Amino acid sequence: MPMNTILGLFAKSPFKPLQEHVTKVHSCCEQLLPFFEACHQRDWELAEEERAKISRLEKDADKLKREIRLSLPRGLFLPVDRTDMLGLLTQQDKLANIAKDIAGRVYGRQLRIPDPMYPDFIAYVARCIDAAKQARKAIHELDELIETGFKGREVNLVEEMIHQLDAIEDDTDSMQIKLRKQLLDIEADYNPVDVMFLYKILEWVGGIADQAQRVGSRLELMLSRS
Repeated sequence: MPMNTILGLFAKSPFKPLQEHVTKVHSCCEQLLPFFEACHQRDWELAEEERAKISRLEKDADKLKREIRLSLPRGLFLPVDRTDMLGLLTQQDKLANIAKDIAGRVYGRQLRIPDPMYPDFIAYVARCIDAAKQARKAIHELDELIETGFKGREVNLVEEMIHQLDAIEDDTDSMQIKLRKQLLDIEADYNPVDVMFLYKILEWVGGIADQAQRVGSRLELMLSRS
C-alpha cells in the first residue's frame, strides 16, 4: 500500500491504518486452518500453496507496518499517545509472524498431526484463531471510542471484548493440556523427533492466542491513558 494511501487513511481516522493492519494479520492466522487440513490429507502440493499464501499475507502485513511507522504524522493531534499506537502495531504484527513460522516449520518437516488427535487439534487451531479475531474486533471499535471521547458505554464495550479475549485464551490453555495428554498416550508409536515437533506445534499454535491476548492488554493500557 503506497504511503499516500496510508496518509489518506490517517486523514479519515488516526486508527484506520491500525485497523487495516490487524485485518491483514487476522487473515494470515486464519489461513492456518486450510494449511493444516492439507497437511492432514498429505496433499503437500496444496500445503505448499497454503504456506505461500500465509507468507504473502505476512509480508503484506509487514510492509503495511513499516509504512504506518514512516507515515504516522508527528505533528498531528492524536487522541492517544503516538508511542502507544506504535506499540499496539508491533504487537499486532507479531501474530502474522507466528502464523508464518508455524506454517514454515510444519511444511519443512512435512509433519502430519496423528489421526487420534486431529479433531481436537483442528478445534484448538480454530479457537486460537478466534483469539486473533477477537483482537481484530476490539481494534475496530477504536473509531467509536474517538466519537465518545474514550468515555462511557463504548469503553465498557471494549473492556468486555478484552475480557472475552482473555476467556478465549483460557480455553486454548485447557485445550492444549488435553492435546498434550493425548500425545503422551500415543507418543511411543511415533518417531521421537516427530513427537518432539508435535509438542512444539502445540506450543506454537497456542502462541497465537497468547499474542492476541497481548494485543488486548496493549489496547487496554492505551485506553487507561486516554
